[in-house]
Amino acid sequence: MPLADNYIFDLDENVTRTPVSYRTRFGISIVADLYLPKDFDASRGHPAIVVGSPYGGVKEQGAGIYAQNLALRGFAALTFDPSYNGYSGGEPRHISSPDVFVEDFHAAVDYLGTRPFVDRERIGVIGMCGSGGFALSAAQVDRRIKAIATIVMYDITRAQSKGWKDAQTEDERNAILDAIAEQRYAEFEGKEPTLTPRGAPVGFDENTDPIAREFGEFYSTPRGYHPNSLTQFTMTSSMSMMNFELLTHIKSISPRPILFVTGEHAHSRYFSEDAHDLAAEPKELYSVPNAGHVDLYDRMDLIPFDKLEEFFTMNLA
Repeated sequence: MPLADNYIFDLDENVTRTPVSYRTRFGISIVADLYLPKDFDASRGHPAIVVGSPYGGVKEQGAGIYAQNLALRGFAALTFDPSYNGYSGGEPRHISSPDVFVEDFHAAVDYLGTRPFVDRERIGVIGMCGSGGFALSAAQVDRRIKAIATIVMYDITRAQSKGWKDAQTEDERNAILDAIAEQRYAEFEGKEPTLTPRGAPVGFDENTDPIAREFGEFYSTPRGYHPNSLTQFTMTSSMSMMNFELLTHIKSISPRPILFVTGEHAHSRYFSEDAHDLAAEPKELYSVPNAGHVDLYDRMDLIPFDKLEEFFTMNLA
């Protein structure tokens, strides 16, 4: 079963975890966890890193694992529940939006950059899975973000507007948009929001689609289960995801560095490769041997923490 307070990992004795909250520019209250080394010297400014959860995930899962391990390596690390999800505010629940989810990163930088123990010139971000695209999009316009790492990134706007590996036909796209339009009418007239099908099936076996099974083995089992992580969003959210691209200005991140971490066998690998090709220097594509997509959520034997420490130590100096 999940561990204390539904975190999927134990709190290390050498780390402190403090619940914090702050508001986005949309007025949404964000609930977050701040991780610090136990021997933290709050009298001086430190480098800090924002860690975004996978799309559909919450702070008690993989993002918390990353934040804790960065704190063990001397960083202040903040991870949060996205707006409209987890313990963060916003109604109706389980909305997703490119602008709102990018703003979540801006607001996290607002919070960290106003802490007396953080050097606001040394703030970086990590985006896991779908948060990889949101983190890059935030960095395009937020020059306070000095270094960016993505972990098995997904560009959610590309995936929803073009389908898996851009294979969606125009007829398929139009059918989705027509269904969303009807759902908007229904919700406007008072019906409850309809959620998308679960990205991580509760029941799966050897005949389940391999990608769905990979997510199910994490989100739908004690390995990664959290009651706030439904891996579902409101059906009408897809309209904005299909309309607004995240990475239009990725070249503008330069000369700030980007590290794209993917898995050798990750089904999402093409997102990292394509974003790497689009980005300007300095950039690096780092493939973890023998790793799939979800492996890099929680597999401590595969997550390249040494690589991440080296990257952020060098670029947040």
